[in-house]
Amino acid sequence: MNELYQISVPLEGNTSIALTIYANKPGILFEIDKEEAFENGESRFQLVEGSSYEYLLPPGYKLEKSEIIRPSGIDPCQGRIITNIYVGSLDINVWYQQKIVGFVTLEIRSVKAKYRTDYRQMLQDITTKCTDLLLQQSSLVTQTFTADINKDPQTIYQRFAFVESIIRSDQFIDSLYKINSMPAKRWRTIERHTNICNIRRANNSVIRQIASTNSRTPICSNRSLSNRFPSLPNKVNVVDKTETTDIPENRFVKYVLETFMQFCLSVYRHPKAGNRLKRDALASSDFLERYLSLPVFRDISHLNMIPLNSPVLQRKEGYREILQSYLMFDMAASLIWQGGDDVYKGGKRDVAALYEYWLFFKLLDLMEEVFGIKPRSVNDIIESGYKNGKHLLELKLKQGHLKMIAGTFVAENRKLHIEFCYNRTFSSSTPYPQGGSWTRNMRPDYTLSIWPEGISQTEAEEHETIAHIHFDAKYKIDNFQSLFQDIDLNEEKQEQAKGNYKRADLLKMHAYKDAIRRTVGAYILYPGNGKQTFQSFHELLPGLGAFAVSPSNSPTALKAFLHDIVQHFLNRASQRELYSIRTYNTFRETPGPILKEPLPDKYGMEHPQTTYVLVGYYKDNAHLEWILKNKIYNTRTDNDRGSLKLSHETTTAKYLLLHGKGSTQTNLIFRLTSGGPQVISKERLKKLNYPFSNIKPYYISFSLESSLSVCSGFGNIQWDVSMLSGYQTGRGSALPFTVTVEELMQGKYNS
Repeated sequence: MNELYQISVPLEGNTSIALTIYANKPGILFEIDKEEAFENGESRFQLVEGSSYEYLLPPGYKLEKSEIIRPSGIDPCQGRIITNIYVGSLDINVWYQQKIVGFVTLEIRSVKAKYRTDYRQMLQDITTKCTDLLLQQSSLVTQTFTADINKDPQTIYQRFAFVESIIRSDQFIDSLYKINSMPAKRWRTIERHTNICNIRRANNSVIRQIASTNSRTPICSNRSLSNRFPSLPNKVNVVDKTETTDIPENRFVKYVLETFMQFCLSVYRHPKAGNRLKRDALASSDFLERYLSLPVFRDISHLNMIPLNSPVLQRKEGYREILQSYLMFDMAASLIWQGGDDVYKGGKRDVAALYEYWLFFKLLDLMEEVFGIKPRSVNDIIESGYKNGKHLLELKLKQGHLKMIAGTFVAENRKLHIEFCYNRTFSSSTPYPQGGSWTRNMRPDYTLSIWPEGISQTEAEEHETIAHIHFDAKYKIDNFQSLFQDIDLNEEKQEQAKGNYKRADLLKMHAYKDAIRRTVGAYILYPGNGKQTFQSFHELLPGLGAFAVSPSNSPTALKAFLHDIVQHFLNRASQRELYSIRTYNTFRETPGPILKEPLPDKYGMEHPQTTYVLVGYYKDNAHLEWILKNKIYNTRTDNDRGSLKLSHETTTAKYLLLHGKGSTQTNLIFRLTSGGPQVISKERLKKLNYPFSNIKPYYISFSLESSLSVCSGFGNIQWDVSMLSGYQTGRGSALPFTVTVEELMQGKYNS
């Protein structure tokens, strides 16, 4: 059942109009209660990304046109809302007679049910990572970072987002509850003026007061003390010890809460703050005020000095986390992130873009753990400098800008160069054998490149010894079944005709693997559960697949996969490495002459450039008849002239071409057996009635196939062996030599 909501839009002059929104399918239009909306800094009326709606206003009113709001060309008071990939707060101006008379705020929620939690968790992780990197740089720790949002109002939202991620973190909240339930306490002494009858134990101070204090009362004569003290003081001063929570550590915690709340209020009051930012800042301020009202903070006085050296702040559970949050706060509030515009500019909450940035840091941690590689310095990621006399920090991570972490992985048997890149572009303008794409420019989200240490990346590309593994972030994917499910291909073609590409993400991985030179793997990273990998052949790589990497779960499967990659590259006898070597040997030279001649199809697995032919000589017809009868061709094996050299080409020859005395033209070509050459003795030749008497002790022999016939696969071809490169004139014409099938076919003279 379709849904229809009417929203009251306040206008100038305390009037309002009704905005009617119609959802074309159920489950994509919501209204949440005020408390939930305020807690999350959202509008009560919520739409869903990737959905389409119709809207209607009273006559004369219209909504401001944008990429999402598309008024009707016939009647401007109605139109469509198409959310596309937008997620977050959407402020829409309402116009009447060429004048803005009000606005309405809608919330566009992500299709992911946990996007609120994921958004905060990922921002917190990025903030923590950045501040950790800064704290590792001793020169930066000595600097003072003061959050002044008035100096750079363009970055007010991103600074607040970093700070809010600290305030809303589970660690921060849990720490406050721990402090409230078990606050640090100390004994203190207090002096009080009390009736002498209330004293149970008299110390030296009390005894002195009994003897000397004025304002005394006489003691009756029948009392035992009257002999010593004719009178006693009415009241005396006593000192007691009592526990108190009003100590510097608790004052510091209260100071931190007040500082955070003051920052949120300053953001709320900022004239450049948008409606979404004001709601978020006010909600966070209210959130902090609730914790300031906890019993432990009610009787805490103001802080005079920050006790950074206190063992309680540094070690006690709860307090040390608050101290860490405070140390993070100044830097987080001062950190400028230009890439943050992709995430939350204009009130949007682009969880998919944030997931891509978050994955960079998650993968960075994995690369450090698996390969032992760290950023060369903080400046690789965070830039520190001065502008207008103020110390500024900028996170340089932004879509489309390459960030590279490189180093050497040292194992017991091999050294590998590791390079991890973010948004590296593989250009189509670089010709083979250089690196790049051979179709169009490609830019995976993350690229892991591995090649042997000791050579440059350019050399590794040209020698086919580098391997690229790509990863792409896909926040909207729920599980790998949706990626790799079998679907009806006819149905898929019909959907593609409508512009729906169900397997677009999978096909993109295939595109990376096919288009980018030396790519051995392409994998999708998505928040969810499970994994799926495919192997092209027998080994881990080349491959393709998907891994779950969620803000709420440890990337166990991806980590195990990276460890498997390490073991794969340490195997010097891997098929992938052999494939790379053969690829280099195949394409390092320009192609030879075009060969369109008939060849034996039965042996089609052999390539003319790597298949060798032994060109042999027979002395007379008797010799030829002996060769054909015994299916043996023998050559000399000593160091004298005429002996055959046992080279790779000779021992792997697949064919034998025979030519006789007085003629270089022949069509006698035969297939050799696969056993290779053998040694044959003088005695063996005599038993086979070898037609010559002057026989050497040993010869090298080649066996012809048992079904002996002139190899018909070459067609009716005549060759002139004198046209081949190994042929020698004169007495050398009888010497055997080898040629490739490709060269052999250049020596034909008729067919």
